[in-house]
Amino acid sequence: MKRETTIFLALLAILAILALAAPSFFQVGNLRDVVLSNVSVLIAAIGMTVIILIRQIDISIGAQFAVCGIAAGLLAKTGLPMPLVALASIACGALLGSLNAAFVALLKLPSIVVTLAAMVVLRDAIRWSTGGAWIQDLPPQFQWFGLGQTRGEWLMGALALMTIAASAWALRNLAAGRAIYATGSDTEAARLTGIDTQAITFAAFMLMGAASGMAALLDSVRFSEIQTNAGVGFELKVIAAVVVGGTSINGGRGSMLGTLLGVAILGVIGPALTFLGVNAFWEKAIQGAIILSAVMLDALLARSRRLAR
Repeated sequence: MKRETTIFLALLAILAILALAAPSFFQVGNLRDVVLSNVSVLIAAIGMTVIILIRQIDISIGAQFAVCGIAAGLLAKTGLPMPLVALASIACGALLGSLNAAFVALLKLPSIVVTLAAMVVLRDAIRWSTGGAWIQDLPPQFQWFGLGQTRGEWLMGALALMTIAASAWALRNLAAGRAIYATGSDTEAARLTGIDTQAITFAAFMLMGAASGMAALLDSVRFSEIQTNAGVGFELKVIAAVVVGGTSINGGRGSMLGTLLGVAILGVIGPALTFLGVNAFWEKAIQGAIILSAVMLDALLARSRRLAR
């Protein structure tokens, strides 16, 4: 828990600076907006944590996010009940994830190449099929799940907390969770002990896709229209949140608690820059710096462990 403690202290330090320099950041309305805008990031980060734990990467999640959001909106316009729309959005993501999984797990292609290609194909498919037009005239039951904004916000928060709690428990207590850590730590050793590392990899990419579908749904219901260019840069924020949360880019180490804290830190940074009068364009640069710093830290820790043997 040492890494999570450090991350938590860093979050407290950021909040302390804001309390002194920009106390208006803590207005109830702003805090609510910060939480709601990062619910989808947290859901996607759950899937990305599993992907990185098995020493893989998925940079197509932003495009998957856009496709699933569009699918949810179009299905809702047909009159499909919202519970079925939700299941369809998650299933759409899982299907897209399984396509990535087929190339990575079965054909043994590098995940960064596969998911980069998937990102380009999905983005071009969206532009070709929609012409860039947003999905409009959504039915009343779509926005906030038809519950109204207040109850819809509480539902979104509850779904996010239940999902992260269930994921954390499963990762630590189920055999599948231990197999994920083993696969990321040493794939060949895990295979020799009887773990089906191919199945683990396939399931991880499907889970990532399903998480993207759920994230897209929770983001889309906040608005009266669905942007067909949604999710641009989404993958950078999700990956940055996971690695700043302590998940090793080399696989095998990390936790859902760390991911939650990483999402919190990244979620606070963007609005904090605005309240501190700093150009918001620095947010992307900070995210990139966080990813680079995490990779460098992992490399230094790995080197120190080798020297200590």
